[in-house]
Formats: sequence, C-alpha cells, structure tokens
Amino acid sequence: MNVHFKGIISYPVTPFDKSGAVDLPAVRGLVDRLVAGGSHGIAPLGSTGESAYLDDSEWDAVAETSVQQVNKRLPVIVGISDLTTRNAVRKAKFAEAAGADAVMVLPVSYWKLSEEEIFRHYATISEAVGVPLMVYNNPATSGVDMKPELIVKIVKEIDNATMVKESSGDIQRMHTLRQLDAGIPFFNGSNPLALEAFAAGAVGWCTAAPCVIPEWPKALYDTCAAGDMDGAREVFYNQLPILRFILQGGLPTTIKAGLGLRGFEAGVPRSPLQGLSKDGVKTLEGLLKTIDARQLSKK
Repeated sequence: MNVHFKGIISYPVTPFDKSGAVDLPAVRGLVDRLVAGGSHGIAPLGSTGESAYLDDSEWDAVAETSVQQVNKRLPVIVGISDLTTRNAVRKAKFAEAAGADAVMVLPVSYWKLSEEEIFRHYATISEAVGVPLMVYNNPATSGVDMKPELIVKIVKEIDNATMVKESSGDIQRMHTLRQLDAGIPFFNGSNPLALEAFAAGAVGWCTAAPCVIPEWPKALYDTCAAGDMDGAREVFYNQLPILRFILQGGLPTTIKAGLGLRGFEAGVPRSPLQGLSKDGVKTLEGLLKTIDARQLSKK
C-alpha cells in the first residue's frame, strides 16, 4: 500500500433530502467541497456521517458514492462500526471492493467487551481485507474504551492495523501511545485537543470542521508541521470557539446547520436526532462571522 495517511482527514456528514432519504448528489457535492478546501483525506461514514442511523443499503450507497467521487484525488478511509463482527467484516469488504484506501474500525458494544473480544474483532476484519486498518478509540460514542496498551498490542500483532485515531479527549493517552511505541502513527480525533495533539506527535487530525471552516484546520496543521508553534497557537485559538461549539452540540446536528449557513443544503439529522435550535443557529452564525472576519484580516 503506497498511500500515505497524514494531515487533515475530513469527515463529511451524510446529507438527507426533504423526505429523509440519503441525498447522493449532495454526498458528491460535499466530497468535492472538502477536496477543494484542502483536505488531505476524506473519511465518510464515521460518527459525523450518522453511519449508525443508516441501513445496509444506504451505507453501501454512501460508501460507494464517496469513493467514486473522490476518484483517487485523496485517500479515502471508510468508517466501519457495527455491533457484530460479521457485519463489520461485510462493510469492510464492501469498502475495499469499492476502492477505499483504508478502513477506520470502531468497535461498538451493547454488552461490555473484553480485551480479547476487541482484539479478535480487529483480527477478524484484518483477515478479511487487504487494506490498512485505522484503530479508532471513541468511548463516548461506542461504549468501548481501549487503553493505549491494548491499542499498541493490536497494531503490533495485527498486520493490517497500521494507525490509530484517539478520540477519548485525554491527551495523556497520546503521550502514552508515544511512550509505548513512538513508531505508531496516531491521529487526533478530539477537536479541542488539536494543538496539544500535534505537539504530542500526532501525524494528523480527523475532524468535521473543514465542512464549515476548511482553511483553519489545514492552517493549524501547516503551521505545526513548519514548527511555528507561536503561529499555531494563534490559528488554534481563533478556531477553538467553533471547535467547542460543534462538538458540544453534536457533530451531525451542528455541522449540517453550519453547512446550511454556508449555502450547502445537507438536511437535518435522522430522528431521534434533531436539527439545531434557532438559538443554536444564531450562535453558530455569529461564530462563523467572527472567524470569517479574522480570516479576511489575515489576507
């Protein structure tokens, strides 16, 4: 596999039309916006993409459409999360056949999973596909919290598991990953930790923020990569209010509202999720106006 994964990996939402059906033309349009906005990779069907709210046929359509629309312009990492290993394998095989460059595997649980069960879940998916696996830890959405020691074991012992996305919100997890094995590439998945994560050695940032402020996450990555930490702090703190708002308000809800304010219609999240309140939209509009003014003042 010659694809190099680093930088800003952008999460598109899954747009719905007015009837509540998946809007595939809007999927294609959003992919193009993210590619044009300077993303280094696209990761459809994560938590932001409401993958848990799609049936299998919808999931397949979004995965296939996203990969086709990227058309090898950037790496594509398709999100894989399912209660059963069997259906996670099905999704991973479908993504690989569609042309995905990697799959991002998030174990989810109703019953608490043992470390051996988590390890076997990853191993089984790895045995079924040939593309790299991103080991994804997001206890807030999955009900599974993988400690750094388990993550390192998975990467060291499972051939296809080659990178990590850490979204627990605990910067010490990233430091521990580096201490246990400095050679494991890891991505930040917690928006408010982006600056600290790059300082801790993250090779990239997986985020939905480029849907609404495409220049800012990329600017943070570029300034950090250049070693300009004073500049990075300025870039980060300018965007931090929006990063906090979209996370606290729920990513599908806030990002779809933000896209609407940017003139791109992505519908509302699928029930029981709801659209952003009028007060929330007003707050987000103010945040976008503020950061847009700062962007203009920098030119």
